[in-house]
Amino acid sequence: MDTVVHHRYATVDGHRLFYRETGSPDLPTIVLLHGFPTSSFMFRNLIPRLAGYRVIAPDHLGFGLSDAPPVTEFDYGFDALADLTAGLLGQLGVARYAIGVQDYGAPIGWRLALRDPGAVVAVITQNGNGYDEGFVPSGWQAVWDYQRDQSPANEAALRTAFTLESIRGQYVTGVEDESVVSPDTWHLDHAFISRPGNAEIQLRLFLDYATNPPLYPALHEWLRTRQVPVLAAWGVHDPFFGPDGARAFARDTPHAEVHLFDGGHFLLESAGDEVAALIRAFLAKYHPTA
Repeated sequence: MDTVVHHRYATVDGHRLFYRETGSPDLPTIVLLHGFPTSSFMFRNLIPRLAGYRVIAPDHLGFGLSDAPPVTEFDYGFDALADLTAGLLGQLGVARYAIGVQDYGAPIGWRLALRDPGAVVAVITQNGNGYDEGFVPSGWQAVWDYQRDQSPANEAALRTAFTLESIRGQYVTGVEDESVVSPDTWHLDHAFISRPGNAEIQLRLFLDYATNPPLYPALHEWLRTRQVPVLAAWGVHDPFFGPDGARAFARDTPHAEVHLFDGGHFLLESAGDEVAALIRAFLAKYHPTA
């Protein structure tokens, strides 16, 4: 089976998007959607473990190696990022697929599913929220304050999320042995987010995150109507999305598998082997290769 990972670019609506890909187009497809403040780099170790599938993992516009036009030239929001992702999948000839989502990847994935309800055949969510009870208030208060009032004080409080120490905290909080998490992760994320104009992109997306919870009822209806299988692999010490957000998926689909780990927000960094094994077993049931 082809486990070579290719690193490619495509131009969608005039924007150059970077993506990682493995497997041939005739294989069942998995689309992996990353969160803040990272990129498809977060899936670098998972992708080879999904041999036998076609795997596509893009960098969202404004992240990683994709273009990052300034906010004066592109209206950043989750609808727009979903548009670009759909455009990329269309170019690559992807019509039916499983989604693997984390953090920001979740609201992008939910939009893809709601726009084309038959396209997404299974959901793998690693701390990718879809329920109000999934929010940890202490982790979201600064975002909520900024959404309510874009004052200089609220903006300054939110900009602390872009520091190296804050990004490091996203990786190591809740991880029992911090030494298993590669420092490359937070240093790379910090380098990308420190590019001129990128902080303003991230502020726009923090503001637009308010559009995501209103989509949750439609997401739940989609899960119930389609009985979509869901694998929730969750780090229970995530300071942003708590384990109640994982458990809630079982309310809306009889095909929900919820696994709670002693880990944090970026669970793949500390429990990658265990999560990969769960994903392969889940896909063997609901999105098999043969």
